[in-house]
Amino acid sequence: MSKHIVAIVGRPNVGKSTLFNRLVGKPYAIVADEPGTTRDRIIADMSWQGVDFTVVDTGGLEPRPGSQLVQLIKDQVEIAIDEADVIIFVVSVLDGITGADGEIADMLRRSGKPVVLTANKADNQTRRYQAPEFYKLGMGEPYPISAYHGAGTGELLSQVVKLLPPQMPTPVEPEMMKVAIIGRPNVGKSSILNAILGEERSIVTEVPGTTRDAVDTIFQFGEDKVLLIDTAGIRRRGRVERGIESYGVIRALRAIDRADVALLILDATDLITAQDLHVAGYLQQSYKGVVVVVNKWDLVEVKDKDAYIAEIRGRLKFLPHAQILFTSAKRGVGIKQLLPAAAEVCRERKKRVPTGRLNSLIEEATIGRNLPRSGKRQLKVFYVTQADINPPTFVFFVNYPNLVHFSFQRYLENKLRQAFGFEGTSLRLIFRSRAEQ
Repeated sequence: MSKHIVAIVGRPNVGKSTLFNRLVGKPYAIVADEPGTTRDRIIADMSWQGVDFTVVDTGGLEPRPGSQLVQLIKDQVEIAIDEADVIIFVVSVLDGITGADGEIADMLRRSGKPVVLTANKADNQTRRYQAPEFYKLGMGEPYPISAYHGAGTGELLSQVVKLLPPQMPTPVEPEMMKVAIIGRPNVGKSSILNAILGEERSIVTEVPGTTRDAVDTIFQFGEDKVLLIDTAGIRRRGRVERGIESYGVIRALRAIDRADVALLILDATDLITAQDLHVAGYLQQSYKGVVVVVNKWDLVEVKDKDAYIAEIRGRLKFLPHAQILFTSAKRGVGIKQLLPAAAEVCRERKKRVPTGRLNSLIEEATIGRNLPRSGKRQLKVFYVTQADINPPTFVFFVNYPNLVHFSFQRYLENKLRQAFGFEGTSLRLIFRSRAEQ
């Protein structure tokens, strides 16, 4: 199923990021020591009342920008609005209705998107009584909440879910390797795609993709057919300086969700931006396979691959399993390596480990080790089974699932990789009590 997108929009300092963190249950918008999260994260998946969707935090919107930076933020928010299925419009009861609130309301009306008006900072009963003032914006009922304390967020989410369009099944994908070409603008995605197709010269067909601004290409790769999911249509609006990311990343999410493996394209002359981190984090969060491609290698004067690899490993430390390749799409260098590398990752994603070997490994890894504990309770792993492939999914039956913290989970993942490989793909580890069998 293709996930819906919910964008949080409002002027500066109304509590958008606080609300984002409250809804997703983790401080993603600041720093989180979790797998697949990055500093200043703006996107996270969540579920409410059995409905899955993606929440997007946006920068403070000023309808009449007074600087280039503010204009860039406005451009980005407009893209987020355009991509969203439902918009949470945040205002502040402490400030009342401002001129900027009115102009944003006009912008949202013109978008034609469903909007949930959210009166934040209603931290007590007196402030909640101030929420009806926002009826004057003409955006329907204002939902008084306290993002900081969490009051009213359940009702808010219930309204969001009610406004989401019916979840439409993703069209059945053909049985073939699906590779998405992912990256921020101007890293050479189109050139990479053209170089791959130029090498193969055996296009079978081009079909409209279910991602926006994308065209899927099916072509022959050896004895197999490959589906290339092209996101080269993703573009930022206007001139965007280094360090300012675009919500074009939102469009890439739909392509990532469909793919088995993503070619994450980086620019060798500009490693690594916040948007690169956002996309890489979502790849990990979605348990996808990934090949990191450092493009424009011909423009680098001092070609120290070891230094580049060290920097990439340090910044993308939540993707330690990813292979790193160097290419110049312009000169055709390294292009022939890309699809074989993706195919190898795809094979790793479909690998199955016999239950006996799996449990022998985990028993050996946990015997004599000081397992996590809380008071008199200590974690014990009873057994493990591989529940699925693509991505490889392992279910651990334990006595106290709540004692499993990130470092122990990472330890088990490292043991699985050392013993069985799984190069290039994320692993999904699930911990259940024996009562959940």
